[in-house]
Formats: sequence, structure tokens, C-alpha cells
Amino acid sequence: MKLSTFVVGTIAAQGASAHYWFDTNIVNGVAQPAYKYVRESTRQTKYNPTKFSSNPAADIRDGATIDGPDSRCNQGAFSSASRTSVLTVNAGDEIRLRLAAGSDFQHPGPGLVYLSRAPNDNVKAYDGSGNWFKIYQEGVCNQGADFTNSAWCGHNKNWLAAKIPKDTPNGEYLARFEHIGVHRSHVNQPEHYLSCLQIKVVNGGNGNPSPTVKFPGAYKASDGYANFSVYNGYKNFPFPGPAVWSGGGSGGGSNPQPEPTTNPGTGCAALYGQCGGSGFTGAKCCASGTCKASNEWYSQCL
Repeated sequence: MKLSTFVVGTIAAQGASAHYWFDTNIVNGVAQPAYKYVRESTRQTKYNPTKFSSNPAADIRDGATIDGPDSRCNQGAFSSASRTSVLTVNAGDEIRLRLAAGSDFQHPGPGLVYLSRAPNDNVKAYDGSGNWFKIYQEGVCNQGADFTNSAWCGHNKNWLAAKIPKDTPNGEYLARFEHIGVHRSHVNQPEHYLSCLQIKVVNGGNGNPSPTVKFPGAYKASDGYANFSVYNGYKNFPFPGPAVWSGGGSGGGSNPQPEPTTNPGTGCAALYGQCGGSGFTGAKCCASGTCKASNEWYSQCL
């Protein structure tokens, strides 16, 4: 039996209410045409999340996996690169992606934005296999709210935004926007929703973006975020990937999520505080718990 357009649309809307995808960017408050600057995935059901293939219990739709090339810009997105326009932005300006189909972020979890410079400054010919650096991340904005939903900065928002660091070198880049639903991370099934924006940075500087990672490879199923529980109250969230680069020669950007301070009696990190990782210069001991590595860039007192 052939489904009516109304029924198909209703099914899609119901799916998008829990799952979502990015299809456009916002410039000076104005939404651009869908997929004008955003690479379009070839996935038939675009709101399906991308998951780890290493978990046999995960319901992986369309074969898209976060531990494969789909982790760069979503499944099949490179096939749309040549027909996707390139947005010119000034270093220091904001870039913003909006969700499709009137949906918003309903799953608890962080938002992250990465950049990767295209070889020969030709982003339309770039598959995203080079180095990526993180320019923004957001986690929890209200520790006293419901940790399974409204505590997270992105809850009920339909967009994710980041500012291009002012001393980002001029050139063409992929900007990778990602929201991670961690409601099933406690069973090692985080859900990744991601898309790429094609940009050209002008009026930039001579910064040295670092640390850098590659996709796939930046995220592992053994990482702390992929085994994290949003249940039983607030816990400090172990962000995946490298430290945020906000300019200069190394990582170290700010993190909107409030972090536990060191214990004044010991000088060591408090429970759930950061206690190590590549480039970390704070306390590397724990006033309570044990310092355990989530990944190369983040260790936490647990």
C-alpha cells in the first residue's frame, strides 16, 4: 500500500522530534537555503544517528558509523561537496547551523564544533581526511536542572554556533558541527548527529591551531563520554576529542560547562574534576577518587 504524503510527513516529523539533522546555516539572523553551504548526506533517513560499529547491540541505521569515514561530515556527504557553495566569513565572526524539519535538541549531550583546513584551499575537493581542531564545545549550563534534559546547554535549541578564532589562518575549511546524544552512553551507545559547513576564512591571523585529531580516530568506544550515565544526578562530563583551540599556538579554550575547582586543603582536583591530559596544566592529583584517563586529552577524578 502506498502511504500518503501526509502520513509520510507525519512519520518523518515524529522521528525528527527525537532525532535530528542539520540542513542550513544562519547568516545575520537569516536562514540560508537548505544545503546551499551545508554538505548534504546521502542517507535516506537523514535524522538517523551515527554510532559505534564496535557495539553489536547498537541499532546502526544505513550503515553509518562514528568509527569510519562517516564520522567526518556524515554518510555520503563528500558526494555533495562540489555542488555546495563556500561561505566567506571573517575570522572572529560566528558560524551557526540550524536543525531541519523544525526540530530541536531533545537528547542530553554536548555540542561541538571543529575546523579542518582543505589542502590547496579547495574545500570542494576535500574529503575531510586531514587534521581537525576543536573551536567550541558546550556541555552543562545548569547543574541544578534535570541532568537527563534541561541541564544541558543545547536543550530545546535548534541551532549550534561557534566563533572563528581571530588568528585562524586564512583559507578554506570544513566546519564540522556535532551534537552527541548521551542518553544511551551508559550502554555504550552514544548517538552522533553531525554535518559540515564549507567556509572560506578571511582577515585571519597566524595562529597555530592545535591539538589536532583525525576522523575516524578521534573518538573511541572506550572513551569516557561513550560510557557515561546521565542518570542519578549531575556528574562532570568528559568531553571527547582534543582541547578547544581559541587562538595562539596551542589548545586551551574556555568551556561553558562549570568545572569543579581544586580542593583548597590538598591542592588536588575535586571529584569529577580534570586531573590530566595532553596540554593540561592544572592539578594532576585527586582530592577524592582516582585519576583515570578518558582519552589522550582528558583524565578525570572518578
